[in-house]
Amino acid sequence: LINIMRPIKLPTLFASFLLTILLISCSTPKELEYRDFRNFTIDKLGFSSTSIKMDLVYYNPNNFGLQLKSTDLDIFLDNNYLGHTIQEEFVSIPRREEFTIPIKMDVDMKNLLKNGLITLISNEVTVKVTGTVKVGKGSFFKSFPVNYEVQQKFTMF
Repeated sequence: LINIMRPIKLPTLFASFLLTILLISCSTPKELEYRDFRNFTIDKLGFSSTSIKMDLVYYNPNNFGLQLKSTDLDIFLDNNYLGHTIQEEFVSIPRREEFTIPIKMDVDMKNLLKNGLITLISNEVTVKVTGTVKVGKGSFFKSFPVNYEVQQKFTMF
């Protein structure tokens, strides 16, 4: 028998594998899509500051999963500062599925009462989120700026 197949050298196999990984990982990821918020609760009620909790629901349209390592965000309702949130627990982001990000936020009640009463009684508000998020996979994480704005139906009563 004649051996037609040549043995593949390990460096060639490794280079092919590395090239494939680079091509896959270099594809431009699609932006995560905001869907909704759920489980809105008031954690601590105060005159100067109130703590609220909620789950933000997003959809990952990408063919790969990620991990959210941290967030550092300011939140505005109709351009009125609502509060600040820092989240430092890992959240797994599955590929092509919805996922939730639990957040806890301290609301500046003085500013909310001074500027935001009309906002709270309207049925639709502009929610603006600015800050940074750190996402990645494995041990590689990168911070990305966030500047997001959306119209949200909102009913208090």
